[in-house]
Amino acid sequence: MSVAHPESVALQKRFGAFPLATHETGETVLAAGSKTGRLLILRKGTVAVTRQGIEIARVAEPGAVFGEISALLDQPHSAVVRALETSQFHVAHATALQDPTALYHVAAVLARRLDGANEALVELKNQIRVGRPPKVIDETVEKIEGLLTLSATKSYLRRVPI
Repeated sequence: MSVAHPESVALQKRFGAFPLATHETGETVLAAGSKTGRLLILRKGTVAVTRQGIEIARVAEPGAVFGEISALLDQPHSAVVRALETSQFHVAHATALQDPTALYHVAAVLARRLDGANEALVELKNQIRVGRPPKVIDETVEKIEGLLTLSATKSYLRRVPI
């Protein structure tokens, strides 16, 4: 029998208390340039994240957080998040980041993205230095793009179910 970590239980309880919003296929969940003051935590579904017309990620991982950079930096959203299938989100006001458990979750997600992107950047520089083929370099650039968006949440969220 596995025992849940205290942060995991607190996180589930905290996010579970937030209201749910459902977005149907094709709906815009967050619009670039808007300032909603909300954090969205994916409960289920799949979304695409685009920036300047380029898809930078597809996310289906429960617990993925959207709107955190806007909330933390008090600036408009920098990407469009669109539902690729019916998707459900826990919706929290940005002030939820005053809660230590929620703040820890968002900080851990951001730290994992940054750590992974740093590792991939070193890999990219080494590939360029040794003259790897453009296809290999392109794959590493895509990896960095994914890490800087939302896909790096997986390793943390495997330990902290939502």
